[in-house]
Amino acid sequence: MAQFTTLISHVVALPVDNIDTDQIIPARFLKATDKIDMGNNLFADWRFNSDGSLMPDFVLNKKESQGAQILLAGDNFGCGSSREHAPWALTGFGFRAVISTSFADIFRTNALKNGLLPIIVGEENHRMLFDLIVEVPTAELTVDLVSQTVTFPSGSVTFPIDPFNKTCLLNGVDELRYIMGFENEITAYETSRQGA
Repeated sequence: MAQFTTLISHVVALPVDNIDTDQIIPARFLKATDKIDMGNNLFADWRFNSDGSLMPDFVLNKKESQGAQILLAGDNFGCGSSREHAPWALTGFGFRAVISTSFADIFRTNALKNGLLPIIVGEENHRMLFDLIVEVPTAELTVDLVSQTVTFPSGSVTFPIDPFNKTCLLNGVDELRYIMGFENEITAYETSRQGA
């Protein structure tokens, strides 16, 4: 998984509450067992017409959204059924962070395990960020994981993250690779127990 330290990007604003994982990645795409091309199916029912053509009015299809690595979403993002494919689709499309007032617990856990940073901000700051993007669509935000801050033109806000997930993201490792970093210690312990 890619290391996450500091991210500077413009923002895609999607002011819709209760976006569930079936909207993020529809169930018909869950047969895939790897992340390859998963980003092509992100918000498929919102991005594409029935003939496969792009819906020009959907925010992800607009020219100014291209290359954005931060998604500013409504409240309760990632609710609904548990599917790791949701963060696969978001990261496959190019997003590294999602900002909301709350996330479904399972989605948040899956996101962190796949290098996608779920950032929780208070309602007032959430509204302010949406207002900023409406006023200045090209505004860039800076996400600094070390200081746990999101910086915008007029200031900054802090966000919570537990120390273990922060360490994994900063080092670009998942849980297994984190454990494998202690391979020498594990081997030494197992060796010491063989005679016990």
